[in-house]
Amino acid sequence: MASNKQPASRPDVILIGAGIMSATLGVLLKELQPSLKIEIYERLDSAAAESSDAWNNAGTGHSAFCELNYTPENEDGTIDTSKAIKIAESFEVSKQFWSFLLEKGFLEDAPNFIRSIPHMSFVWGKNNVDYLRKRYEALQQSHLFQGMEFTDNPHRIADWIPLVMEGRDPAEPVAATRMDIGTDVNFGALTKAMFNRLMQLDGVTMHFHHDVRDLWRSKTLGGWKVRVEDLSNGKERDIQARFVFIGAGGGSLRLLEKSDIPESRGYGGFPVGGQWLKCLNRDIIDRHDAKVYGKASVGAPPMSVPHLDTRMIDGKRELLFGPYAGFSTKFLKNGSYLDLPKSLQMSNLAPMLMAGLHNIPLTKYLVQQVMQSPEDRLFALREYFPNAQMQDWELEVAGQRVQVIKKDEEEGGVLEFGTEIVSSADGSIAALLGASPGASTAVSIMLTLIERCFPDKIKSEDNQAKLREMVPSYGRSLAKDPALAKKLREHTSEVLGLEMVGE
Repeated sequence: MASNKQPASRPDVILIGAGIMSATLGVLLKELQPSLKIEIYERLDSAAAESSDAWNNAGTGHSAFCELNYTPENEDGTIDTSKAIKIAESFEVSKQFWSFLLEKGFLEDAPNFIRSIPHMSFVWGKNNVDYLRKRYEALQQSHLFQGMEFTDNPHRIADWIPLVMEGRDPAEPVAATRMDIGTDVNFGALTKAMFNRLMQLDGVTMHFHHDVRDLWRSKTLGGWKVRVEDLSNGKERDIQARFVFIGAGGGSLRLLEKSDIPESRGYGGFPVGGQWLKCLNRDIIDRHDAKVYGKASVGAPPMSVPHLDTRMIDGKRELLFGPYAGFSTKFLKNGSYLDLPKSLQMSNLAPMLMAGLHNIPLTKYLVQQVMQSPEDRLFALREYFPNAQMQDWELEVAGQRVQVIKKDEEEGGVLEFGTEIVSSADGSIAALLGASPGASTAVSIMLTLIERCFPDKIKSEDNQAKLREMVPSYGRSLAKDPALAKKLREHTSEVLGLEMVGE
């Protein structure tokens, strides 16, 4: 690599991307080792402007209370709750960490970033009603879902969500579940508040409007060199660091490929865009108070599960429906149409082709979504809000997500729905790929990364104690310990000002 004339800075850690993942990792590392020098590089002019922004994600505190795609039905008719339990436990871990930050005064810039709102699943048709009943019964085997209600009584559902029931065929079988301890989270506000406090700490520097162009191993000094362009003047410089985290959302794949670590080979990405219908009628907005999730269409990606969604954004109550999926070759909302073709390499071409062959229904679904007219979108909305009128809604562009494609011995290539950490064998670099449930489980994901890449940081008794201070359940299973789960859920609910079980 050509040398850069500007002197290279040498932080301990470089965080690429100013989203919820980098913010969480930065805070965790500084708590464990306050002397660490951290530099953060973000290509946009503010933190949380891509996937973490309130308008670019669902804002749901994903606990698997209402998301039906986390509880698939097996071939024998039973319900697999393993993923739902894992996600519910992970969100409890996030709430513990956020409670710690609130008690420490770390989130003063994000008042009311989280609030209680019922999480509901709603279905219609006999088969779907049967599925939802079986799902409810299966989830009742776990104490993490204590307090969930099920009903197939239309009048009861109308009390919960009147907009959804008004104008509906009374002869149509319907069912719903409700969990009052669900949450709505403004991940944009949370991320910005965490970065605002991080930047006040010694040894932390934030660089906005800086684009990471390349990175490679430093053969002389160890660790990595990262080439960054200052977009305000076009000047480049190289930064040396012992550890690099690539938390650039959809942009992570291309940077991971540039690292050329063996672990990166075979990974590809499939971009999926999103749009919302945003309600403009305040009377309608005020009549709905729930996150209502339904069943996804055949072939739809998980983040396209339809929901009629009450949100609180910048102190204002909003009502959204969607998301409507779309296809773009961009990996970021503010990315380039060349992102997808530039990501193709000899090592991932076959897995991507095979994943495409195995996901033809998804391709068909996305084509149909792209071709939708305003009338088509209104028809989809009326499945959840029968009396909806077009003049009360406008289209908003949501964030861009990149689903993980990876090698598979049996299939050749598979499309993964979720998040995945890819790290080098020596733990000197790591990237986060994928999407939902993402932000909600950021704390669990970053704790896993620290265990993998910073084993020395968690071995000492002092740091074990610090981890348990930040996350009291650290090292223990909430899914297997009802008393601990109840105690910590009550504590975080009190600190965060949330609804408590049984209230």
